[in-house]
Amino acid sequence: MGKNAGFQNASVSSEGIRLAIVVCEWNPQITKRMEEAAKKEAEKAGCKISISRVPGCYDSAFAANQLLMREDVDAAVVLGAVIKGETRHDEAIYNATALTLQSISLARRKPIGLGIIGPGATQKIASKRAQDYAKRAVWAAIALHQRYRKNAPSP
Repeated sequence: MGKNAGFQNASVSSEGIRLAIVVCEWNPQITKRMEEAAKKEAEKAGCKISISRVPGCYDSAFAANQLLMREDVDAAVVLGAVIKGETRHDEAIYNATALTLQSISLARRKPIGLGIIGPGATQKIASKRAQDYAKRAVWAAIALHQRYRKNAPSP
């Protein structure tokens, strides 16, 4: 089994989890493959999925926040690729996005699986990691939802 095998052996069924997948359109040659891998993995797990697209990774936080406010969404997955350029811009975008997504997840009390490749990834590295990152993000969101949905305190 792959690196996400521990998630797939979770004790609670993932059947019926309503999963919103946010796909960043920047670097589409990578993110389209990520979307397909995440979609297959979520369907295989029995999740009900919806897909939303945003221009880039930085924009994903707004979409994730809007989606997690909905009653018909249990968890989200954000997929994207932040490719290293000549400056440290990739680090700034990745770090700001990851921190903001974490804050949204905590505020909404719903998990977000982080499937963003970077920072520091080259086009070749990102392409190689695309499917694995997408699958692991799906299983992270599923596992967190399974483990904490019954024990979540009321607001």
